[in-house]
Amino acid sequence: MADFPVASDPPPGPDASTGVFTEECGRNERGQYNTDNVVTSPGIAGGAHHTHDYVGNTSTNALSTDRSLAAADTTCANGDLSTYFWPVLRRLDRAGTDGDTHGGGGVHGNTGEILTPSSVRLEYRGSPVSRVIPMPRFLRMVTGDPVAATAGDARVRAQWGCSGHPGRFTVKYPVCPAGHGPTRTLDFPSCWNGLHTDSEGHRGHVAFPGAGGSCPAGTFPVPRLRITLSYELPYSVPFALDSFPAQKRHPKTDHAMFINVMTERQQSRLTACLNEGRRCGADS
Repeated sequence: MADFPVASDPPPGPDASTGVFTEECGRNERGQYNTDNVVTSPGIAGGAHHTHDYVGNTSTNALSTDRSLAAADTTCANGDLSTYFWPVLRRLDRAGTDGDTHGGGGVHGNTGEILTPSSVRLEYRGSPVSRVIPMPRFLRMVTGDPVAATAGDARVRAQWGCSGHPGRFTVKYPVCPAGHGPTRTLDFPSCWNGLHTDSEGHRGHVAFPGAGGSCPAGTFPVPRLRITLSYELPYSVPFALDSFPAQKRHPKTDHAMFINVMTERQQSRLTACLNEGRRCGADS
């Protein structure tokens, strides 16, 4: 597996928020899939042209609204109604059951059997340079670039790896040693403009911190969401990501979406955990 450098946080300063809050929202055992993307293509059924995997809010589709999300059920143990989703990974030596459906192999070239992750880890972290403030409810975010194969690397956030090898990443599909399946690590922006829960293009209201860990001028640090997906696959079995047809399932196109539907009380609890330097979870 070829490595690429991943910017690491600077040593925490005196005002750092060093805590970690871990969610438990399952692995999509219920099989909640669709080809919608309510963050980047709201109101357009099938707008993704590839299939998404979901945990958290059980009602999410292209027609979801703030009100419908807030009234739904969730797979998260602590009642977090937020929605977390990403393109499915498929095992290519087996036929999928959705080959003739929108987003599947018969229509958009995404062949293979959909894999359920062996684990889905949702972590929120603080800032290495300052305290963080709560996210606003219904904040929408995207990380990575689903058109990176044709648009270039400016927004690429793909981090492919192998279980048992933390901190080593590649933008290519990894060839993992026997007993160590592929992983996907998806880091979200953690600097918010303090004004909007969305923006034209769905990126301008949030940003990533600079190399020193500080947020750009005019933005404020909020909890940093990291999604880590792990898969169990036999050695050398081929796999690929779902993508838009023109992207030809390129590994650089890995991406994920998030809508914060936590209550004010839940966000306050999460933020306090980070700012107080504690390790917390759904049952703490």
